[in-house]
Amino acid sequence: MTGRSRRILVLAALFLLFVTGCDQRGPDGEQVDPTEKIVIKFSHVVAEDTPKGQAARRFARLVQQRTGGRVEVQVFPNSTLYKDGEEMDALRQGAVQMIAPTTSKLSCLAPQWQLLDLPYLFESKEQVHQAMDGEIGQKLFATLEHYNIHPLAFWDNGFKHMTSSERPLVHPRDFAGLTFRVMINSRVLEEQFRCLGARATALPFSDVYSALAARQVDGQENTMSNIYSQGFYEVQRYLTVSNHGFMGYVVLTNATFWRSLPPDIRKVIEETMAEVTLWEREQAAGLNDKNFKQIESSGKVKIHIQTPQERVEWLAAFTPLYRQFTPVIGNELVEAVLRMKKNS
Repeated sequence: MTGRSRRILVLAALFLLFVTGCDQRGPDGEQVDPTEKIVIKFSHVVAEDTPKGQAARRFARLVQQRTGGRVEVQVFPNSTLYKDGEEMDALRQGAVQMIAPTTSKLSCLAPQWQLLDLPYLFESKEQVHQAMDGEIGQKLFATLEHYNIHPLAFWDNGFKHMTSSERPLVHPRDFAGLTFRVMINSRVLEEQFRCLGARATALPFSDVYSALAARQVDGQENTMSNIYSQGFYEVQRYLTVSNHGFMGYVVLTNATFWRSLPPDIRKVIEETMAEVTLWEREQAAGLNDKNFKQIESSGKVKIHIQTPQERVEWLAAFTPLYRQFTPVIGNELVEAVLRMKKNS
């Protein structure tokens, strides 16, 4: 073998070593080399100035600081990487390492998550936190491990409210004949509107504004921060402050990826996530209040605040929904929430 041939073989070997060495882990999820930089792609579908968007940025900054740059969390907001219907598959396939979907999106994997879509299930965010930080949350989280998904935290968005371009939504009969956008993968939300005499159309979050503006749908339900940050109030004439359902997010990571991380990195992520979760919940409450005032002061929407009697009317209309889905969700979970509310 000539000297030139030997040099070519050596260079080829070095090239192969370099390429394989750049991969953070093998296909079987073997542990990350402690000396390598770890990149976590965090994809979500809402704007950066929402509670989830702000918390994701804060989490990324703190993790990078606390690991001395060893971990870089790259945040991709506003469906820039994956849309609603794509991010779950992307997580399970390892294309991203972290997402934070609404709880409604998880019902396609485990029907128990439909619990949180039941209207008027909770009366306050404190009740939501008591449920999700306790045994009820643990049972729900456990349903995801089978799908190679490891839950990290429950974040708030807030209570949902109704909007419409056609007429004020005061009584259940006001919904008759209208079409409302609902989140994908939630049969409860679809049936919720049918109980009110309306039609439901499932759309990704990134498509909602254009559908409202083009009058492809007549209305939607959402939190104040989403209604404001996405500009829904600019193309909807009526807003009913109903607090009829709570929208929360579950921060998820790919379980194989999670097990591959060194123990010290997992500890930093868990501790930082717990800290950011408390911060996020405070921000969510404050931002929803602030955004409601901004919507109110814009003068673009006629606002109706639901009365206790109207709430009773709506709840009565939803009675068939509870009968239909309690067996699907599980009697034990529904009864556990009702007991918790009674004792709180």
